[in-house]
Amino acid sequence: MNGKDYYKILGVEKSANEEDIKKAYRRLAHQFHPDRPSGDEKKFKEINEAYQILSDKDKRNQYDRFGGADPGFGFGFDPGSINFEDLGNMGDVFDMFFEGLGVKRKRRAYQRGADLEMEQTISLEDAFHGLETKIKFKTFDICKECNGVGHFPKEGLTQCSACSGRGEIKENRNTFFGSFSQVKTCGKCFGSGQVPNKICKACSSAGRIKAEKEIKVNIVPGIADGQIIKVAKAGEAGERGAEKGDLYIRVRVKPHSEFTREGENLLVKKELNLIDILLGNKISVKTISGGPLNIEIPENYNLNEPYKVRGEGMLRLGGYGRGDLFIQFEVRTPKKINAKVKKTLDELQKEGVFY
Repeated sequence: MNGKDYYKILGVEKSANEEDIKKAYRRLAHQFHPDRPSGDEKKFKEINEAYQILSDKDKRNQYDRFGGADPGFGFGFDPGSINFEDLGNMGDVFDMFFEGLGVKRKRRAYQRGADLEMEQTISLEDAFHGLETKIKFKTFDICKECNGVGHFPKEGLTQCSACSGRGEIKENRNTFFGSFSQVKTCGKCFGSGQVPNKICKACSSAGRIKAEKEIKVNIVPGIADGQIIKVAKAGEAGERGAEKGDLYIRVRVKPHSEFTREGENLLVKKELNLIDILLGNKISVKTISGGPLNIEIPENYNLNEPYKVRGEGMLRLGGYGRGDLFIQFEVRTPKKINAKVKKTLDELQKEGVFY
């Protein structure tokens, strides 16, 4: 005996009828199938082993009597003998199994062009002003010889001999679930029921060829690092006139030598000398828009706090409004103070200028 509790494996009571067992099996097989993200091949085999026993009246009676499922007891099921590699595409097997039970599954479409993703690095100034640039990349593009259809329509079409014009063929396969019939798209005419009299040799009837594409990309003002721009239908060309994929461009904004970006706000450091502070001189600060900004430091201002200049930060996405600019002051003391300057400072201190 192997000691396995098949009722527990399927999550049913010993009194469960055939329908209860079938429902439990369908649910678990769908959940643990190896082709699914949540799949578990070991668990999947165990579930099938339990179903093979409990769905057969004779095997179930024998199991209930002996409490085990060793092959020696005549069950005729050895899970270790299943070779998943010999089964071909497990997705096809799974499709056939559920279609045999009356459950329709949507088949994958492989002809559509693939989506592409790439990165485009820009400067902070480009992110502020916006940018129209050209991007080059290699991908599948439409074959110009046949205009992407893979053949020459003027030469006409002939009924497909493989499927007799139906566009699909019936295929019988034996699997560990049993024998199943599956209707598949005809591989010769690709489901159209007709084959061209003259195919395009330039693309080998695929309708697309490897090529270098160049497209214009509009990067809007205010774009942030890591944001993605979608360019519809700019990805791979589909096979034989099928839909194109999309292009996704992830924008990377290079770190700036002077500005630090925090959302729509900017932070910049500015060195001050003591004379400018004492005399109340205007301070010139660079802005992201390019021009200098002259500011006056208010009286009794705490220079440890960033000085806020409204509306001098980054443009908001799309160019509507702006964030703020924060200036972090760094005060430098004079290298050397002569006697005359020191005397002046002493007098100012006595007058209460310094706190």
